[in-house]
Amino acid sequence: MNIESCIEQYVQQYRNLAQDETSFYARQPTLSAAIKVAASCRRADGKRHSHQRRIPEVVLDEAGRRLRAAIEELMAAKDFGTLHSVVKQTIQPVHGVGELTVYDVALRIGAFLGLKPGVVYLHAGTRIGAAALGFSVESIKKDELPDAFAPLTEAEIEDFLCIYKDALRGNRQASSRCGDLMDTPSCFSKSAHRSRPC
Repeated sequence: MNIESCIEQYVQQYRNLAQDETSFYARQPTLSAAIKVAASCRRADGKRHSHQRRIPEVVLDEAGRRLRAAIEELMAAKDFGTLHSVVKQTIQPVHGVGELTVYDVALRIGAFLGLKPGVVYLHAGTRIGAAALGFSVESIKKDELPDAFAPLTEAEIEDFLCIYKDALRGNRQASSRCGDLMDTPSCFSKSAHRSRPC
């Protein structure tokens, strides 16, 4: 497998979608509005993000309520790590909220606050992709990864590890070569082809 080709493909096919998604959350008029849209897991088109499509509305409503109650702590976060910790402490106790939702909500609120991950957070599919590269930790510093990852931000690397997890594991069904790797990666919903899969 050619990681450089996979990364080049990620940049061509997914970077703009990821940036558009981030811009949507960053454009919210207030932090309260950003929390509401982040916790409801809605995209710019009003549809639920695929990661959270199975979470009951009542669970997301409770997560949003708790986050709004913690607005001062969220506003006081000076870096993404602190923001992630506040979001985790606030919503992970809600039954039905897992580590992927914690990360996604923190990333969305972080977009509004101008806070970006300084490490690559591992959870769900990203942990599978990272394991294929020899990592079994909770987060990875970018400089621990092969030089091929240099063009990507930490958030993009998280996204990449999920989207390309099967190719990284050498799954021949997912990919024959990364140059024309799967038009529809295994974690990509065919019914939502214009949104990011991970």
